[in-house]
Amino acid sequence: MKTKGNLFLRSMKVRIINQSKHDLPSYATEHAAGMDLRANLEAPVTLKPLQRELISTGLFIELPVGYEAQIRPRSGLAFKKGVTVLNSPGTIDADYRGEVKVLLVNLSNDDFVVEDGERVAQMVIAEHATVTWEQVETLEETQRGAGGFGHTGTK
Repeated sequence: MKTKGNLFLRSMKVRIINQSKHDLPSYATEHAAGMDLRANLEAPVTLKPLQRELISTGLFIELPVGYEAQIRPRSGLAFKKGVTVLNSPGTIDADYRGEVKVLLVNLSNDDFVVEDGERVAQMVIAEHATVTWEQVETLEETQRGAGGFGHTGTK
């Protein structure tokens, strides 16, 4: 762990093969959680309205056991162009060794052209737990109970 002021910053090394024409993913700001992923294309790809396409990045990663890579939309691309990541967040497991690809969908009414090198998504590396189920007959009571979707009302 690194420290910065009173903060403890966790960092780790992840093995990566870069077969793209672009630099490795990097953080845009000092405290960003996600690294931008760039399209690695031989030719531009046009997404028609409601069309989805798997976009290559040219990256292959080896995550440590207990970690996943989450592929998430870029907020600016979603807001400005209506293009987002389908199946979001996408999960890359620690035992996957294939190319990292991004499943984009165009939710706008206009064609969107994905250019080589364009930032198409962001990747967040996250720790996760592996569970062992304990089957029981009852669960501990809480104040919320079974209240689900929208049960807290609007304020």
